[in-house]
Amino acid sequence: MTNSAMTYRGYTAHIAYSAEDTCLVGHIMGINDIIGFHADSVAEIRTVFEETVDDYLETCAKLGRQPNKPYSGRVTLRMPPDLHAQLAVMAEVKGESLNAWMIAALAESVEQHA
Repeated sequence: MTNSAMTYRGYTAHIAYSAEDTCLVGHIMGINDIIGFHADSVAEIRTVFEETVDDYLETCAKLGRQPNKPYSGRVTLRMPPDLHAQLAVMAEVKGESLNAWMIAALAESVEQHA
């Protein structure tokens, strides 16, 4: 099974090939609502994904409810106190807040692994 992801309007979908169904299957990640879709080609899965997100947002508007947002931007993180202290010192040396320094470090890590 081959896995991939695509993003549209802030929503990310996990895309996989289903040998059993002989098609591409997608699922929107990071929200509580369960939204899936499928297509027969890569070009079609992109179109169907975008149509699915648009339909989801339109349906939520018609129902008068807020659509699930993929992520709030807040993360609660527990770590050993000595690591916390090391990170705070590294941020201070750079003249940045711990929050700003950690965001930059995480963004750099994502870029390296993309």
